[in-house]
Amino acid sequence: MVRTPSTMLPLGTPAPDFALPDVDGKTVKPGDFSDSKGLLVVFMCNHCPFVIHLAEALAAFGVEYQEKGLAMVGISSNDVDNYPADSPDKMALEAEARGYTFPYLYDATQDVAKAYRAACTPDFFLFDADHKLVYRGQFDSSRPDSGVAPTGEDLRAACDAVLAGEKPSDKQLPSIGCNIKWKPGAEPDYFN
Repeated sequence: MVRTPSTMLPLGTPAPDFALPDVDGKTVKPGDFSDSKGLLVVFMCNHCPFVIHLAEALAAFGVEYQEKGLAMVGISSNDVDNYPADSPDKMALEAEARGYTFPYLYDATQDVAKAYRAACTPDFFLFDADHKLVYRGQFDSSRPDSGVAPTGEDLRAACDAVLAGEKPSDKQLPSIGCNIKWKPGAEPDYFN
C-alpha cells in the first residue's frame, strides 16, 4: 500500500467544471448544486484500503451534512482496465452496500481528476457557496491499521465553518491514500 499525499490545490481555486455519469447513468455537474451552502468533492474508489477504512464513516458523514445543506459527490477516476474492482457496475454495488446518499460519479477520461490535481484516494476538496476552494486535506488523522476509528474531525471542522458562513482554518493537513490508478502513460505532470 503506497501512501500518496494530496497535492494541496491552492485555496481560492474555483471548482473545476465537470459533467460525469453517476452509478444510475444520470449526468451530474457542479452547477446542479448552485443552491447549496457548499460543495464537497471526494476522489475515491472501491478497492483502496484508505477509502475502505473510512467508507462507513464517510457514508454517515454524507447523510449528516447533506441534511445540513452541503452538496457532496464522490468521483472514481481509476483505470478500470487494470483495476476492474473500480468499474462503474462495481461502483453501483458499492454505493448501495455502503449506503452512499451522494452521487458516486465515474471519470472515465481521468480529465476531472487532473483538473482538480487529485492525487490519492481519498482526496477531499471543499468549496464554499461560491464554489471557491476553502479546504483540501484529510478526513481525519486515522489511517488503516492505526487502531484509530475515523471520525472525520478535520473535514467536519471545515464543513461546519462553511455552513456557518465562515472561513475554515488555513491549517490543513494533506489527505493520505493510495495513488489514483492512472492509465498507462497518463500520469499527470503535476507529479514531476
